[in-house]
Amino acid sequence: MARVLVVGAGLTGGLCAALLLRGGRRGLRGLRVAVWEAARSPGGRMNTSSDPHDPNCTADLGAQYITATPYYAEKHQSFYEELVSRGILKPLLGSVEGITIKDEGICNYVAPQGISSIVKYYLGDSDVLYNRHVTRINLKEGKLEVCCDSGPAEMFDAVVLTMPVPQMLKLQGDMKTQITTDLDKRDLPHCLDVDRRMNSRPSVCGP
Repeated sequence: MARVLVVGAGLTGGLCAALLLRGGRRGLRGLRVAVWEAARSPGGRMNTSSDPHDPNCTADLGAQYITATPYYAEKHQSFYEELVSRGILKPLLGSVEGITIKDEGICNYVAPQGISSIVKYYLGDSDVLYNRHVTRINLKEGKLEVCCDSGPAEMFDAVVLTMPVPQMLKLQGDMKTQITTDLDKRDLPHCLDVDRRMNSRPSVCGP
């Protein structure tokens, strides 16, 4: 059975894991998906903090609302409809002080249960381990050996990196050599896809 590791439990990692699992149910049989997150909770830049004395008192520390332009509202319509139907998102009917409306037809959404509830929803069916900071990825016997600073190394058939590019560049092992070589050549065929602003996109590593 093929094992896939998604590194990072932010929105990109959560959605990636969910789509892989949904693909498995639609025909990609024999696929096991694990998610490793360096922090102690999911969310990444979409983090919601709770008062330790009152769990009903929360604050979004990252994004406070989601903005859908007409283009992306149409392109990702099924995702918005799913989240709204599940009560994860709801339209923001009030005004936001200081916001600048650049395009007509923009729709803003809020997450009543906190912005991290979006990530938690997508991670719902995944095997997620927290406090797993990936430090090294090596090629070994046709598979990827993934090491972290807590717990033993494990073997996977594929690894999807969703953390920011500067964190990817800190990885040690064979994958560091591959990433560095690809960056030097400006040829990123299968391991890393980076835009000029150094933002990260899902990066798939395979033997």
